Amino acid sequence: MGKGRLEAFSDGVIAIIITIMVLELKVPHGSSLKDLEPVLPTFLSYLLSFINVAIYWNNHHHMLHSVTKISGGVLWANTHLLFWLSLFPFATAWMGENHFTSWPLVAYGVVSTGAGVAYYLLAKCLISINGKDSALAKAFGKDRKGVISIVLDFLGIGFSLLLPWMGLAVYILIAAIWLVPDRRIEKK
Repeated sequence: MGKGRLEAFSDGVIAIIITIMVLELKVPHGSSLKDLEPVLPTFLSYLLSFINVAIYWNNHHHMLHSVTKISGGVLWANTHLLFWLSLFPFATAWMGENHFTSWPLVAYGVVSTGAGVAYYLLAKCLISINGKDSALAKAFGKDRKGVISIVLDFLGIGFSLLLPWMGLAVYILIAAIWLVPDRRIEKK
């Protein structure tokens, strides 16, 4: 199977994930700005998740563009990533519906951590099949940014249990770190 089919499948799944998340946004009852207040937490959680899923989509695209070979292991590693990404709508809805309380924030952190680990494993799988001299291997390097993000996710989970606003702040920080375009792959 060519990598184009894998990329097309992944694009479709990610598009569905974003669609499911946006369907959780409910229209406020009323026409004043004050009527938006009750749906603000849901919208903010959607915004955070949309940014995160878009970051994964962007980096996934660049990663697949930089390789020439895929394998059965890559297919499973990619499916593993899509599994974690598919949980974002649930975690997003729970977090927004409950106004960023502890356990929904913990769940969001677990999903975010799972996606980060799955992305890292997918990259390692692609590097193993394409070689240590491949463009991806050279661009990926030690992936400090990815490892730091996973560590921050664990920190966010811990904070979410004690100080929910700090957990949320950590998750926003992670998105901000990745929102700055990662040019490693593009340079190679």
